[in-house]
Amino acid sequence: MNSPSWPVELTDGDVVLRPIKLRDQRAWREVNRRNRDWLRPWEATIPPPTPSGPVAHRPTYRQMVRHLRAEANAGRMLPFVIEFQGRLVGQLTIAGITWGSMCSAHVGYWVDESVAGRGVMPTAVALAADHCFRSVGLHRIEVCIRPENAPSRRVVEKLGFREEGLRPRYLHIDGAWRDHLVFALTVEEVPEGLLRRWQQARPRNTA
Repeated sequence: MNSPSWPVELTDGDVVLRPIKLRDQRAWREVNRRNRDWLRPWEATIPPPTPSGPVAHRPTYRQMVRHLRAEANAGRMLPFVIEFQGRLVGQLTIAGITWGSMCSAHVGYWVDESVAGRGVMPTAVALAADHCFRSVGLHRIEVCIRPENAPSRRVVEKLGFREEGLRPRYLHIDGAWRDHLVFALTVEEVPEGLLRRWQQARPRNTA
């Protein structure tokens, strides 16, 4: 993506979003290993092959990063890792970037349980949303969350995303097709910027 929107580093205080790199492998694997039980119920899985479909395999870390880079270079994705106080603590990806009459994308994310509830993820999502609206030129972003995923739902609720409805059996998660709630924002709903709104609304004692 040969534009000011990518590659880019986004920062607010101790929270940094930067492009994912091959050399992040050790830190990324360590965070995933330590958070295996915390993340498993919400992680995408590969559905069983259909009679006419290809057999898919979970990619290695290097395959994942190369795919994310290729999608970013094609203008379809913005893949970030999240750092907090200089340490890799999660991942956030703007995916499904669509232009034409839609100008939309969706956001996926996960974070280390050790920093959950400290304002890291709302800040990261707000940084990404403002970048999408102001630099990339998107009109709408959405987040799809399993109804049971209370921590993830708290993120979008803190940021003021609208709940738009239920998508039955929307994604293959933790071994089965799972329902997802859709939350969305358009650029007109946050004229002041989502990060500024979050900063004004967040509890003062939230790190």
